[in-house]
Amino acid sequence: MTLRPTRFLRLALLGDAAASAATGLLLAGAPIAGLLSLPEALLRVAGLALLPYAAFVAWVGRSAAPPRAAVRAIIAVNLVWVLDSVALLAFGPALAGLAPTALGTVFVLAQAAAVAGFAAAQAAAMRGAAEAHPA
Repeated sequence: MTLRPTRFLRLALLGDAAASAATGLLLAGAPIAGLLSLPEALLRVAGLALLPYAAFVAWVGRSAAPPRAAVRAIIAVNLVWVLDSVALLAFGPALAGLAPTALGTVFVLAQAAAVAGFAAAQAAAMRGAAEAHPA
């Protein structure tokens, strides 16, 4: 099943793609690892994972008829990212000895909140997008 995308769905997907690409580039170089007191390897891997994700989300967002399953998958990945971010702060200190700075904690929470916002917007927009009917 594909969707007839609304402007809202396109904006929610393309905004996510742009934010993911920008965050991916920032993290892949890991120039902020010291400021955040988070492991450079963790930030680099997360950044590198975001780049193909951003490309996929942009492709779906620009599609004339995005597959419903692709939009659902994007929402699911966003929700997993949010849960992983919260888990990093909740369990990272005890399980991995992580001790992010206050800036590191704010960064993790802020990006998790932004990703949760994209997931919510995408879910709301998907509900408003009509099914595309084959021509």
